[in-house]
Amino acid sequence: MGISTAAAIALTAALFIPIFPSTAVKADGNLIAALDPPPKSPTVGLCASVIMPAGFPCSQNTGNSRFKNTSTQTKDGYVLGLQRVSSPSVIVGQKSSPVLLIHGLFMAGDAWFMDSANQSLGFILATQGFDVWVGNVRGTRWSHGHVSLSEKDKDFWDWSWQELALYDLGEMIRYVYSVTNSKVFVVGHSQGTIMSLAALTQPDIATMVEATALLCPISYLEHITAPFVLRLVKMHLDEVIVAMGIHELNFKSDMGTRIMDMMCDGHLECGDLLNSITGENCCFNSSRIDFYLEFEPHPTSSKNLRHLFQMIRKGTFAMYDYGTWKNLIYYSQIKPPAFDLSSIPSSLPIWMGYGGKDALADVSDVQHTLKELPLKPDLLYLENYGHIDFLLSVKSKEDVYDSMLAFFSSHVGTSSSSSY
Repeated sequence: MGISTAAAIALTAALFIPIFPSTAVKADGNLIAALDPPPKSPTVGLCASVIMPAGFPCSQNTGNSRFKNTSTQTKDGYVLGLQRVSSPSVIVGQKSSPVLLIHGLFMAGDAWFMDSANQSLGFILATQGFDVWVGNVRGTRWSHGHVSLSEKDKDFWDWSWQELALYDLGEMIRYVYSVTNSKVFVVGHSQGTIMSLAALTQPDIATMVEATALLCPISYLEHITAPFVLRLVKMHLDEVIVAMGIHELNFKSDMGTRIMDMMCDGHLECGDLLNSITGENCCFNSSRIDFYLEFEPHPTSSKNLRHLFQMIRKGTFAMYDYGTWKNLIYYSQIKPPAFDLSSIPSSLPIWMGYGGKDALADVSDVQHTLKELPLKPDLLYLENYGHIDFLLSVKSKEDVYDSMLAFFSSHVGTSSSSSY
């Protein structure tokens, strides 16, 4: 793709690779976890940094712990940041269907706005008249708040995608549903699809969802083919990091870059690192890498990485495995409970887009997911697409989003809304 080694390393980290934490520093405004080095963008919220400069109206409920909003507070005390985006030509008072966007691992809500305005899904949905809500899970720089914990506390990072699904996504859906008095369209990419599928197995969450669209859908990870990820799994890097007492994974540090250089040395051409993680991407918009790296990657927890690596090793779609004795304490059984995809309501419309070159959402694992769902989703299969093409392709609207929009349009208002 003609990108530098440094850019490939950082971009790869933004998509999957964990690295040691940098020191978080307080900053003014809605962004409270400063970066090392700092991004070129000002330390202000997502609306002011990315969305409003493109000419789209945007408001936000901040996830900054100094500006708590109890309406977006999870059961375990995390304060989430949500942005609401509309079309520049929106008519005041006009009713539109709410869409909630859920990002992937090491990403945040900004990921939906990193391409050009006519190719980024967040902007496209707003232009098409949808009421766009942008989700940011705990630990990301737009959701770094908690009612009592600081991001420097180890307990702040004691979670995996299990909590992101059942608490963060569940709360976001509840909030959007209650504000709009409408069922919600949910869109997820990568980790956002794991969260979505797990959340939709819960009846109290599924009843608030109109339909869902899943880009690079993941529930099983048994057949991933990404060489670099498989190498890290074989090294048991996740267990080493946890054993070392490292709780936050943040690539935005000089140390992180040095470690990645060292890991690549003698083992892998770092210029090929991106493809070794995500699969070969046919249409990635590499011209916007500098802009992308101003915002990505975002932090996540060591426990989250370990949960994902458990899935790869065990071939399961289940809750976090604490080991036999702790599982008995947490779950009252020896093995962690599985998420039962067959319990997702058969009346819930699902759209899936997946690619033949995706090394993370492998076709075999997608087929496994499809077999367990009670209703066959609407499917879009693109043979030449890799994992990040679905988010940052130069042809994403024509290749992917037009199909998704047609699916949404066919289900607008198909179920009745009710007050929450």
